[in-house]
Amino acid sequence: MRTYGCQMNVHDSERLSGLLEEAGYTAAADGDTADVVVFNTCAVRENADNKLYGNLGMLAPAKTERPGMQIAVGGCLAQKDRSEIQRRAPWVDVVFGTHNVGSLPVLLERARHNAEAQMEILDSLEVFPSSLPARRESAYAGWVSISVGCNNTCTFCIVPSLRGKEADRRPGDILAEVQMLADDGVLEVTLLGQNVNSYGAEFGDRQAFAKLLRSCGEISGLERVRFTSPHPKDFTDDVIDAMASTPNVCHQLHMPLQSGSDRVLKAMRRSYRQTKYLGIIDRVRAAMPDAAITTDIIVGFPGETEEDFQQTLEVARQVRFAAAYTFQYSPRPGTPAATMPDQVPPDVVKDRYQRLLAVVNEGSLLNNRDLVGNTVEVLVAAGEGRKDADTERMSGRGRDGRLVHFTPTGPAVDPEGIRPGDVVTTRVTYGAPYHLVADGDLLSHRRTLAGDRHEAGIRPKTPGVGLGLPSFGKPAARPEAAVIGCG
Repeated sequence: MRTYGCQMNVHDSERLSGLLEEAGYTAAADGDTADVVVFNTCAVRENADNKLYGNLGMLAPAKTERPGMQIAVGGCLAQKDRSEIQRRAPWVDVVFGTHNVGSLPVLLERARHNAEAQMEILDSLEVFPSSLPARRESAYAGWVSISVGCNNTCTFCIVPSLRGKEADRRPGDILAEVQMLADDGVLEVTLLGQNVNSYGAEFGDRQAFAKLLRSCGEISGLERVRFTSPHPKDFTDDVIDAMASTPNVCHQLHMPLQSGSDRVLKAMRRSYRQTKYLGIIDRVRAAMPDAAITTDIIVGFPGETEEDFQQTLEVARQVRFAAAYTFQYSPRPGTPAATMPDQVPPDVVKDRYQRLLAVVNEGSLLNNRDLVGNTVEVLVAAGEGRKDADTERMSGRGRDGRLVHFTPTGPAVDPEGIRPGDVVTTRVTYGAPYHLVADGDLLSHRRTLAGDRHEAGIRPKTPGVGLGLPSFGKPAARPEAAVIGCG
C-alpha cells in the first residue's frame, strides 16, 4: 500500500488495508515482492501526478516478469484522470475512485477472473467510508473521519470535484469508533474532515462540532484529541470554548490562511478577510495562551502583486505560526484559477516562496526558543525516529503537536525501557525552527497499553462502525453494502 497526500488519504489506506485483510490478503513485509500493489493517490499538486506515473513506470518491468502481479490505482488522481491512467500505464489492473473504496477486493478478483483491466469510478458517495473495516497503522494514534467532501468553491482547489459535496457522519457512529479505539489502548485521536468545523451543516446544527469535541472529552482512556482541517469562515467561538474547557482536546489549531491579501482571498473565493482571520487568532490565544497555531499559505496565486505578498508576510510576522505548510502555486486543470490571467512567473513565485519561508522559520524559531525551560508531555512516536545515532535521542509529539527530540535517560525511566506509545515528561533545553530538544533526564515515564501493543506488533483492527448513509435522518444501509457498495 503506497499513500500520497493528506491525512484523509492515509485514513482511506487504513480502510483499504482492512478490506483486503478481510478478503484474505496478507500485508507484504518490507523488502518482499508483493502480489498486489495499491497506490492511493493525491491530485492537489502537479508533482503528485509525476510521482504516480514515475512509480508505475518503475513497476512495468516487474509486471512483465510476473504477469500475475496486480497493480491498483485509487484516490483523487484516479477520480480525476480515470481512463487516462490505463492509457498511460496499460499494465495497471484496477482503477477505482474516491467514492468506491469498498469495491477494491471485488475489482481485483474480477480483473483476475476476466483477465482484463477493471475501472470503476462513481460520481457520488453512497456509503460512508467508515462503514468499512480498517487496519490501523498505529497502536497509539488513530484517525477518525467525521465528514467527507467539501461544499466550498475555492478557485485553486480540485478537491470538491473529486470528493463530492460534504456528507456528515452520525455523531453516535463517530463516538462509537473513538470509544472502540480508546478501549484498544489508543491514546490520541485526530478528527478528520475536508472542512472539519462545518460538521453539522448537513443536519442543521451549527454547534455540532463543538458538541462533538466536548463528547470526546467524556471518553475514558482518551488522552488527546486533535482535528484537521478547519476553515476560518466556519470557525466559531463555541469551538474555541470547547477546546479551552475540554481537558483532552489539545491546544493545537491548524488554521489555513492561504493569503494575507484581501484582494487575493477574494480571487481565491475564500469567504473571510485578513481582519476576520486575525480576530480568530486573537480569540484563540486569549482563551489558550499556549496554543500552537499552524497554517497553509499559497505563494504566487494568479494576479498576486508584491503588495499582496507583503500583506501575507505581515500576517505571518504578526501571528508567528508554530509551523506553516507553504506552497508555490501550480495550476491544476479543471480549477478556475488555472485559466485566470496574470499567472505569476515561476522565478517570481520561487523568490517569494523563499522570502516567506524565512519569515515563517523566524517566527517558529522565536516561538520554540520561548519554550526553553518549560516542561512538556511527549507521546513517544515510532515514525519520527531517533534524532541521531550519537545522542540516541528518541522523538515524539507534545500536546501542542510540536516535535520533541528527547534523551531517554534518568532514574524515572522504567527498567524495561521506553516504547512508542509510552508517555514521558521532560524539560525543553533548546528550540529549533522545526523541533524542540530536551537533553536532560526525564522527569517521568509512563508505560501504556499502547506501548505494550506496539511492542507486540499489535495494531487495532476496527470493524465498520455505523453502516448508515451519510446524513443523519436516513435509514441504515444493508450490512452487505460495506462490502459491495462504494465507500
